[in-house]
Amino acid sequence: MSVQAARAPSPQPPILLRETVGPIAVLTLNRPAARNSLSAAMIAALHAELDGIRDDKAVRGVVIAANGPAFSAGHDMKELTARRTDPDRGRAFFAEMMNACSAMMQAIVHLPKPVIASVHGIATAAGCQLVASCDLAIASEDAKFATPGVDIGLFCSTPMVALSRNVPRKQAMEMLLTGEPIEADRAREIGLVNRVVPAGSELGAAIELAQQVALKSAYTVKLGKEAFYRQAEMSLAEAYRYAAEVMTENMMARDAEEGIGAFIEKRTPTWRDE
Repeated sequence: MSVQAARAPSPQPPILLRETVGPIAVLTLNRPAARNSLSAAMIAALHAELDGIRDDKAVRGVVIAANGPAFSAGHDMKELTARRTDPDRGRAFFAEMMNACSAMMQAIVHLPKPVIASVHGIATAAGCQLVASCDLAIASEDAKFATPGVDIGLFCSTPMVALSRNVPRKQAMEMLLTGEPIEADRAREIGLVNRVVPAGSELGAAIELAQQVALKSAYTVKLGKEAFYRQAEMSLAEAYRYAAEVMTENMMARDAEEGIGAFIEKRTPTWRDE
C-alpha cells in the first residue's frame, strides 16, 4: 500500500466557529465553499450554540458573522434535492428542515441577549431571514439582500415571516415577488439593517455595537427584549397594558433602583443584573 493511499483523510473544519471577544460571543458560519448555506448540520450547530449561550452569564451579547465571500445563500438546495429520491419524495425531510430552521430563528428572538448580524456579500433567502431574525444588523457596503425563491419556483415563505416583521409590507412584497436583490443602502432605508459601513469593517462595528449594549444591565436588556417582541404582536391597548406591567416589574428591580439613584446622584451605576 502506498504512503498516499494509507494517509488518513484530512479532518473537515468545523462548520461553525466560536470566538470570545470580552463579553461577546462571535459565531462564524464556516462553509465558505457552499456560500455558508444553512444545511441541517449548520442549523443544528447554530441552535446548539444559542441554547448554550442562553444561561451563560459571561456572555452578554452575540454576533453572527461568516467566512468567505458570502454571508449566507440560504438553504442548502443540494442537500434538499438529494432527498427527492426518498419514498415520500422528500416531504418528511423538507418539513423537518423547515421546522428546524424556524425553531433556530425563533431561538435568536427568544435569546435574552442581543444578537447582531455582521453581513457581507450576499444574504439571500434563509440567509436574509437570518439577518432579519437578529435584533440588530451591520452591513458592509458591498452586501446585498434578496428573497429569490420565486425565481426557482419556491416562494420564500419562511423567510417572509422574519422579513415582513422588519420592513414595510410593500417593500417586503416587492422583494418576495420579484426576487431582485437590494443594495446595502436600500436595506438600511427600509429597516432591514441598522448601519452600513465600509467593506471589511462590518465585524468590528458589530462587535463594538454589541459591547455597547453589554455595558447595560443584563436583567434590563433581557426584560426589554422579551417585551419588545411580545408587544409587537398585540393590539395597541393590549400592548400598553402589557408594557405597563413590564414597567412596574422593572421599577421593582434592584438595577432600576440603582440606575435611577445613580442618575439622580450623577454617578456611574453598578449593575448586579437583577
